[in-house]
Amino acid sequence: MKGMTDSTNHRPGPVRPTSPRRGPTTDQQLLDSRRPRDWTRTDPWRVLRITSEFVEGFDELADLGPAVSVFGSARSKPGSDECQLAERLGRALVRAGYAVITGGGPGVMEAANRGALEAGGRSVGLGIELPFEQGLNPWVELGINFRYFFVRKTMFVKYARAFCVLPGGYGTLDELFEALTLVQTQKVTRFPVVLLGSEYWRGLLDWLRNTMAAEGKIGAADLDLIYVTDDVDDAVRHIVEADEALGGRPAAEQAAGQAPVEG
Repeated sequence: MKGMTDSTNHRPGPVRPTSPRRGPTTDQQLLDSRRPRDWTRTDPWRVLRITSEFVEGFDELADLGPAVSVFGSARSKPGSDECQLAERLGRALVRAGYAVITGGGPGVMEAANRGALEAGGRSVGLGIELPFEQGLNPWVELGINFRYFFVRKTMFVKYARAFCVLPGGYGTLDELFEALTLVQTQKVTRFPVVLLGSEYWRGLLDWLRNTMAAEGKIGAADLDLIYVTDDVDDAVRHIVEADEALGGRPAAEQAAGQAPVEG
């Protein structure tokens, strides 16, 4: 597979070095309307910084090939059930021909990156400037740190064939419902959204079914946008079948086709 490295010699991220943030984050400066500013001078110039982040993301990820974005809690402890699940998922996705994209942080994200890299695949981390989290985890092979959430979220969707969502908090739910909204409104080509950890998601799914759908806030077909499983092989099988049903080449075949020719 193009760009494969093993875990002993991988180049850790980030592409753009960062240091711990002091004071307000860039997103906060942009979105906080209460902050004093001369908006006629500052906000228009921010557009150039935003544009540069899009350009860098597109440039770095353009040759990534088939990939799956994996989400889950940064607070999950190493060795926890969800981290073990994420590590197995990272390995299984690589075996199926996919790169693994995460938010680059600790917990579930680190476990998925580790599984991908140890399996010999591409391990991508898309970090974000936050006041309480610094740097990318050591299992990221290709890393980019973003200042703006909306730029980062575009990269998660644009370069993924599917989303795999493990137990997590507000950030995980944000990515989950962003994906579901984009698919529901046909802003993106339909792609699988897989929830792993049925017991964790049971209450949310019951509420979607018994409250939202029952009151007509979403349709019955909208519930079918979510695939729930506890089995990694089942999750990957669902992704591969959906990918191929949409007319794409099998990810493993496409990834093999990107491998450099030895001679």
